[in-house]
Amino acid sequence: MLQVPLEISFHNMEHSGWAEQEIRKRVAVLESIYDRLVSCRVRVDHRASNSNDTIPPVVHIEMGIPGRRDLVVSHEPEHLQQKFQRPDLRNAIHEAFRIAERQLRAYKDKSTDHTKDQRHEAEHQNLGQVTELVPERDFGFLMTKEGGLLYFHRNSLLNGDFDALKLREEVYYVEAVGDTGPIATKVRVKHA
Repeated sequence: MLQVPLEISFHNMEHSGWAEQEIRKRVAVLESIYDRLVSCRVRVDHRASNSNDTIPPVVHIEMGIPGRRDLVVSHEPEHLQQKFQRPDLRNAIHEAFRIAERQLRAYKDKSTDHTKDQRHEAEHQNLGQVTELVPERDFGFLMTKEGGLLYFHRNSLLNGDFDALKLREEVYYVEAVGDTGPIATKVRVKHA
């Protein structure tokens, strides 16, 4: 449910009851796609007209998402005139919300995949111990729980200070394959 009430406005045209109902239905679909939607503002603007009244209005949608700039959908009348033989307000609403739904799904998929990557990384994280440091050459070695040694570079350290690392200090790491074999990446100092 939206935290900020839905805003619907009509500019340069009469208010339309059926259009408002259609917009409310389509916003409900947006909320079902992404349940963290904070706000939604819809502006219907009939900017221009011609003698045969074939220039459709523009439907502008702004969707508020926490921690991110608003997702905005807006199209020019030419887009509808190319797609539909006789574009009207119904076509303008349908097309704008079709694009909004696509953008919101793409954003949700992207944010979900990022979360999956973090979970995946945590599952493959290991605990090791610093066994050798060569600060003048920016690298060191970790001992794995199996007793093997893994090279790690200063740039692999995600938290803490490389120069402050101590022998036998415990660190979390992700094992990867480098140019010369297994290495430790994404090294994090274990804080007590």
